[in-house]
Amino acid sequence: MTIAILCAFIAPLTVAAGIAASGLLYGRARRRLRMGLTRVAPLTTIPALIAAVIGGDGRDVDLGWFLLGDSSLYLDSTARAMTALAAALYAVALVFIADGTIERAPALSGSLLVCFAGNIGVFMAADVVTFYLSFTVMSFVGYLLVIHDRTDPARRAGRIYLVMTVIGEAAVLVAMILTAFDGGYLVADAPAAIAESDHRNLIIAMLLIGFGVKAGTVPLHVWLPLAHPSAPTPASAALSGVMIAAGIVGWLRFLPLGEIALPNWSTAFVTVALAGAFLAVPVGLLQDNPKVILAYSSISQMGFVAVLIGVALNHPQLATACTIAAIVYTVHHGAAKGALFLGIALWKSLGGGRYRFVVAAGWVLAALAVAGAPLTSGYIAKYAAKQATGEATFAGIEIATILPWVGLGSTVLLIRAAIVLATRTTTEARPAGTPLWTWWALILAGFGYTYWLANARSDQIVVPSLWSASTWFDQSWPILLGVTAAAIAMRLSRREEIPDWIAHPHGDTVPPGDVVVLEERWARSIGRRLTTISDGLADRYAAATATAARLPGIGGPTTRVQDALGSRTGSGLLVLTLCVVTIGVALVVVW
Repeated sequence: MTIAILCAFIAPLTVAAGIAASGLLYGRARRRLRMGLTRVAPLTTIPALIAAVIGGDGRDVDLGWFLLGDSSLYLDSTARAMTALAAALYAVALVFIADGTIERAPALSGSLLVCFAGNIGVFMAADVVTFYLSFTVMSFVGYLLVIHDRTDPARRAGRIYLVMTVIGEAAVLVAMILTAFDGGYLVADAPAAIAESDHRNLIIAMLLIGFGVKAGTVPLHVWLPLAHPSAPTPASAALSGVMIAAGIVGWLRFLPLGEIALPNWSTAFVTVALAGAFLAVPVGLLQDNPKVILAYSSISQMGFVAVLIGVALNHPQLATACTIAAIVYTVHHGAAKGALFLGIALWKSLGGGRYRFVVAAGWVLAALAVAGAPLTSGYIAKYAAKQATGEATFAGIEIATILPWVGLGSTVLLIRAAIVLATRTTTEARPAGTPLWTWWALILAGFGYTYWLANARSDQIVVPSLWSASTWFDQSWPILLGVTAAAIAMRLSRREEIPDWIAHPHGDTVPPGDVVVLEERWARSIGRRLTTISDGLADRYAAATATAARLPGIGGPTTRVQDALGSRTGSGLLVLTLCVVTIGVALVVVW
């Protein structure tokens, strides 16, 4: 099994390196090698899938030769569940790329393979160094996925993604350093170390920000609605299905869940989680791009999961159930949401032919799963999550009574996405190939694996009966209410009894990225003011130096100093001097 774990990283990285090295070749040999490696790429996820499905809990791989000499991988139940999801979803995404309909497919495939290695490294890491390295690789290579099409919207989305990633990485780095300093170098020891740390509040704040960026937590979510429509659809599936889950896993790994009750932090987590779960719905309904709507759906769904983590922070006795429910829910959401994104690509290529009903049926099944309909993975995951919160309350209301309303929001968002997708122009029908059948396999595997995963932990979470009438109604009323609300809205729209910007939104009332638009305006305004100030200072400096140059005995030395500071050597020495002074001041303050 150790070999399978190592091959889980070696295989994708080797193929990615081969794709990169093929750039040294020319002509037909280059094209053949790159496309051959692109077609082989989906198979590189098999070792990870074998390690996750067949390997038992507690598998440890020592990487004493790596980095600081204390690195290791650990395959516990969380790592197994998330790695299986990653292997399945990345494999299907890579199949879609190998199908040959994406420009520069080898480059996209190579980037996705490196992201995959980083992604499963986050899930398997047993120490903070390996965890942070994997998280960083996954995050920054994700930038290549966002800008792959090289369009202006893609470049803008990439810039915002990169800014948010740097903010998140800086916060995670601070948290990792402080955690290791307080005795939590091993991931398994981190929660207890943070619970006892004098820096506990700072560490938790950094974890909330750092992993909140990746999980799409409001107000750190702004990259998601911009990245998804810009990235190729297979990349969007990986971003929303698995990479976003890395933030959830980061919280589960490092937060002191079950160690200590932290009511203030619990309130903060639940507040931002519910804000994302509900506020994402109206903003998503005002969009006219199905990928943007699904992005806001992901923000809402991750808010649902974050509520479980917030509950566990204040109720140690519920921590185990909430943690398992969060894992089950994340696996369900990853498979179903990944299938929805990939279904958009299939609809575009097959929606005009005889397979349109096959694609439509699969898309509807995945949408019903996200909404939590009976006999789907969402039915299992949402029921277990609601039961895991016990009698925990927020603002005097039981959280178990709040969570079903997230299902209402999910339903109306998915109906909106389906309507927009159905109106999209489809190309001439292509022959159904491997992508269609692997996509269906992903949908069915998501259902089966979620059910198996929940039942494997049925002694710690509540798994609903598949044939209980009362449970069916309990899980179905938010969906029925959502369908009714959507039907009423469509009828009012036809009668022109509601404003046009609501009835027929074009994504301009609240642009994708919402608050980032305001932030960009503020940044431009601040930039213009700083430019005005700097120009004024430059004019004054020029006037002062001109005056000094005319003074007897001063002009020559002033000119020489100015020329020296303007040279590379002079400016470098100035920067070095400033750095030395800054470090000296810091040492004086510390000691």
